[in-house]
Parts: sequence; structure tokens; C-alpha cells
Amino acid sequence: MPSISGVMPAYNEEANIGPMIEDMVRVLSSITDDYEVIVVDDGSKDATSQKVLEMAARYPRVRLIRHEVNKGYGAAVYSGITNATKELIFYTDSDRQFKLDEIHKLLPLIEEADLVAGYRPRRQDPWYRVLFGWGWSFLVTLLFGYTVRDIDCAFKLFRREVIETVGPHIRSFGATFSAEFLVRAKRAGFKFREVPVTHLPRPVGHQTGARIDVITRAFKELFLLRWRLWREG
Repeated sequence: MPSISGVMPAYNEEANIGPMIEDMVRVLSSITDDYEVIVVDDGSKDATSQKVLEMAARYPRVRLIRHEVNKGYGAAVYSGITNATKELIFYTDSDRQFKLDEIHKLLPLIEEADLVAGYRPRRQDPWYRVLFGWGWSFLVTLLFGYTVRDIDCAFKLFRREVIETVGPHIRSFGATFSAEFLVRAKRAGFKFREVPVTHLPRPVGHQTGARIDVITRAFKELFLLRWRLWREG
């Protein structure tokens, strides 16, 4: 089994990050001895970083990357996956809305693909987030062609070569990151596969992705991406 990096962005997740790290260590260590867990604290105002450091003292394969200010979801994911050192990179959110054991659904498919994307048949989020997610995926597909059915599903496994190839060209570091990452990977010729994964209600904490300012920036980034890709040819 190839080596694997598990990457998790986190923002004000002190209540979730400890159990999440334990679960990630448990799952990755059952797959291979050559793994690492990277948590990117995106300028949290709570004790997220402190919790990660406490877990790193218990689990030496855990490491923290900290943004001193909140740079946005995409920036946090980008910091994590570009600092990953293993052959495969798995990233998910730190809010405990996925069953990490379901990475075993993705692993067989990565043998014949470069990127395996999970999708949520039954999304356990408020109706307005589900509606926005559907509309967002529709718009991205309309502007750039089909990539995957659930663009922002934070349950993806890919070869490090993918981010090494497209990473230097990415300019969207907010909510549009996943769209640009997938669009550029598709244009570069990487092969995708998809698999359904279970989505769970968020146990504690609050989501920030549905704020009006976040949505407004996302649409701005998306149309800037369309313009940049047009200029790139």
C-alpha cells in the first residue's frame, strides 16, 4: 500500500479536532505504517491549535500548520495538501460529518485513477446549504464542463502528482478552491472516479460556508477563474 497523508483544515474546531485526529490516526494506521496527519488551523480564535499540539504529543505523526489570520477554506486546504509528503493525499473536513472508515471505498479505485471523489447522496445539512450546493455544482459544470457531481464534498483521495501539477496555477483560495482544483486537474488529463459516501449531521459547532459574504466572494472567484482560464487558452 502506498504511503498516505491525511489533511484536515480547521477553523474554531476545538470541540471536534481531538476526536477527529484520533479517528484519522486509527484509520490511516490500519492502512499503512507510512502515514502522516496534517491539521491546518486557519486562524482559529479558540483552542484548536492547542488541542492539535496536545494530540501531536501523543501521536508523533500528527503535525500542525497554523495560519496566524483566517485566510479562507481553500487556503487552508491548499496549505495542507501542498505540504503533504506522502504518495497519496486524502483530505476531509474536521467537523466529523464523514465516516473516515469509508476511505476504504476510495482506495481500490485509486489504483486505476488519479483522483477519487466522494459524493453525498443524502446530504445532512440545512436545506439552504443543500440548495446552494446543488446550484453551485450546476453552475461550475455549466461554465467549465463536468468534473464530479459533488464538487465541494470534502472526501477526496488523490495522487500527489495531481497537486504538484496543478497547485502552482491555483489562485482561488476561498470557497472556489475545490472547483478550480478539479477543473485544472481535469484539463491536465488526470483521471477521476467517484463513489458515494455517508454524510452525517454536524455534532457540535457552527458552519460558516453559507454566509452571504462567503457566497459573494465565491461567485466572484468563480467568474475570475473563468476569465483566467479563457486567457490561458
